[in-house]
Amino acid sequence: MQVLDRVPAVSPDGHAVVFMLSIRGREVEGAVALDALEEHFWLPGGAEAARTLRTFKNGRSRIVAAAQRKLLARPDEPLRLTVNHFVTR
Repeated sequence: MQVLDRVPAVSPDGHAVVFMLSIRGREVEGAVALDALEEHFWLPGGAEAARTLRTFKNGRSRIVAAAQRKLLARPDEPLRLTVNHFVTR
């Protein structure tokens, strides 16, 4: 799985970072909630878009791994990652 060239962006409502993945020949839009970035990737609350996107970029490998696990477990569900997707079990 790889992140495509489409640049990740903060969602219009400001609650997530939206990104694209390519898996098994299909492109999937995903989103990671800002509260997950705040809790598990040290994003300060109320951070500006540039800081949010830098935090996403720095945590991209963990985010992609979580996205891959979710897609493999539930391929028909929307790819929306929350705080719970990054909890160590």
